[in-house]
Amino acid sequence: MKTICVYFQIHQPFRLKRYRFFDIGNDHYYYDDLLNEDVIRRIANDTYLPANNAMLRMIKESGGKFKVTYSISGMALEQMEIYTPEVIDSFRELADTGCVEFLAETYAHSLSSLHDMEEFKQQVTRHKDKITALFGVKPTTFRNTELIYSDDIALMVSELGFKNMLTEGAKHILGWKSPNYVYKSSVQPSLRLLLKNSKFSEDLSERFTNYSWNEYPLTADKYINWIASTPKEEQIVNLFMNYEVLGSLQPAASGIFEFFKALPLYVEEAGLSFSTPSEALATIKPVDSLSVPYPISWVDEERDTSAWTGNILQQEAAIKLYGIAERVRMCRDRRILQDWDYIQSSDHFYYMSTRHFARGAFSPYDNPYDAFNNYMNILSDFILRVNAQYPDSIENEELNALLTTIRNQGGEIEKLEKELEKQKKKSTKATTAKVEPKKKAVSKKTPVTKKTEE
Repeated sequence: MKTICVYFQIHQPFRLKRYRFFDIGNDHYYYDDLLNEDVIRRIANDTYLPANNAMLRMIKESGGKFKVTYSISGMALEQMEIYTPEVIDSFRELADTGCVEFLAETYAHSLSSLHDMEEFKQQVTRHKDKITALFGVKPTTFRNTELIYSDDIALMVSELGFKNMLTEGAKHILGWKSPNYVYKSSVQPSLRLLLKNSKFSEDLSERFTNYSWNEYPLTADKYINWIASTPKEEQIVNLFMNYEVLGSLQPAASGIFEFFKALPLYVEEAGLSFSTPSEALATIKPVDSLSVPYPISWVDEERDTSAWTGNILQQEAAIKLYGIAERVRMCRDRRILQDWDYIQSSDHFYYMSTRHFARGAFSPYDNPYDAFNNYMNILSDFILRVNAQYPDSIENEELNALLTTIRNQGGEIEKLEKELEKQKKKSTKATTAKVEPKKKAVSKKTPVTKKTEE
């Protein structure tokens, strides 16, 4: 039976405020709180809450046959906790159905997989812990920032213990092959891959309200008939998209919610099913391996990473940012560690792209150079704060060795203090034991004295 995997990305960055050159060294707070609150509240009302209600209704009315999958970045989760805790509650309600899978990703929705292996691994581990703490489930499937994938990334993901991963069904990688199968990594055969079906996904995310599209208007029965008409031997159709497709990118007035609510009925009539990634990958065997020597993503026609690394502005910003990564990881200052997460979001690099402004992509800046200057001013201040704790005159290796020695000494001191405390307790018990028999001896002699006197 052919199955459909519906997956949604959810991410919101902490947007940066206008930060001038003269603020460097004087102002250590970098965020536009009013804008961040306004955006998350608006999207919660337009998308997250009504979409979650729709998904819950679809699960219940289908008797649990409808399945849906989410990847929610740590940045989005933190903002929900601050501004819209009711959204967290609605995701918990979905989790309780047993028909929802939550994926692991980089905590900061960062580009660390392209620049810093250690940072990447730490972020993935922290994100898994965050999902488990909030929703009571442990992610077993991985999805990287913007579906970025390569052979090198496959090795890192496998080292973290994952057996399943989602990525883009890029044409220049697949060639004549179809994305409607399960594949495996060529460098790590134990890592199974689900590939986005771009055509069917973008029918909803990009063309659903396009009046000039020759298939407009798109109805649920027509859409499911298209999927059912794919070759019988093709096992799975993966619909991967941004959650904001529901209610924001495609407004509620377009009928997008009604379209989704009708899907379970037509899927059942067509003899198809819904699956989560872990369910599909547990039952469907890979048909072939994929070699991806250079990183791919789900953005732009090229399906590469040039949206975040394609020009000298982005490259310079990334070099400066990850050049201090090792020192930041030595740090124990909570504010520095929090800022480190927030300034790593891939969005800040996307805003520096010179190609997307011509296409009308959203950005809070007037142009890519404005985005670069603002980011680099903030990064300069951040670097000053890191260097104030760990001077850049000391090499990373030397500094790391000194810190390791200090921590080892601290651990030894703590161990000795515990041993001293244990010896004190033993000494106290021994003293008490010696004193108690003497008291008993006195009490025994007392009645003897009384009898003698009588």
